[in-house]
Amino acid sequence: MTRFIDVPDLQRWLRQRGVAAVLVDLAAAIRQDFLRWEAFEKSPRVASHSPVGVIELMPACDGVLYGFKYVNGHPKNAREGKLTVMAFGLLAEVDTGYPLLLSEMTLTTALRTAATSALAAQAMARPGARCMALIGNGAQSEFQSLAFHALLGVDRIQAYDIDPAGTTRLQRNLAQVPGLRIEAMPSVEAAVADADIITTVTADKRQATILSDAMVPPGVHLNAVGGDCPGKTELDPAILTRARVVVEFAPQTRAEGEIQQMAADFPVTELWQVLAGQVPGRGSADEVTVFDSVGFALEDFSALRFLYEQAVAAGVGRDLALVPRLDDPRDLFSLVCAPGVALVGVA
Repeated sequence: MTRFIDVPDLQRWLRQRGVAAVLVDLAAAIRQDFLRWEAFEKSPRVASHSPVGVIELMPACDGVLYGFKYVNGHPKNAREGKLTVMAFGLLAEVDTGYPLLLSEMTLTTALRTAATSALAAQAMARPGARCMALIGNGAQSEFQSLAFHALLGVDRIQAYDIDPAGTTRLQRNLAQVPGLRIEAMPSVEAAVADADIITTVTADKRQATILSDAMVPPGVHLNAVGGDCPGKTELDPAILTRARVVVEFAPQTRAEGEIQQMAADFPVTELWQVLAGQVPGRGSADEVTVFDSVGFALEDFSALRFLYEQAVAAGVGRDLALVPRLDDPRDLFSLVCAPGVALVGVA
């Protein structure tokens, strides 16, 4: 049988465990897999682009387990009362090809994106960073805020969105989180003032300059999340020129991330190198650092592996008869053949 986790299953579990606790554990699982970088088959995601959005498949395999995610990105959906991003995923055994887990990944993608952001910031932001500017207060904003609060101790979020209702929702949803204050700011400039960390997570599918070079003082860590497909960016290229830039998987990020604006040989470091201690995440207190995050299949693999472990240990989800069970594996026809069952249609 295949374990199946749908949205209500995940809702119940998250409410029982607590979102912040899950973010901490998920970040640990993602770290474990990044430290096994060489064990994975890796490739950029397969994308089908249209003028209004993108549909992608994101596979990863470590030789024992194989995982993939189907995900979309359609910014216009929000105006139609639909999700901008939705996803589902599957985890399978390599030895048999049998699926172990079929799961929703809309909520899970939000969790793994935030967990990866905070994981990178732990290695790249200045020690003692407590104030984060959050530019773009859409569906990812609560998860980013909780992840940075839980993993880095960020206690003040300076939030801005072109739609004030988004900031109001963010404040309302996280009003009861102890030790976390969310302040609505009137502009991007006001939001980034005195911030140790700046997270940009806007949704429009276009090349934009959410942050100009003049807005970014020395020592700031930028968590650039919104630029995640060709033709979609958020940062002034001048910021990248003077920053230490870390990416998840360079071949993918050069096509989809902030560095798509730069020359093909623009120097970057991959996150696994930082987490493994091969390259420092920051060279000095005054250095500007950028995590150019586009989302990578290894993170989804980690999330699926983590969910499957939780399903086994805590009984999350339920079994699904996704694969036939046969006495004779060669006799697939037996599933449709039985005494009294017509094999030829009756007019």
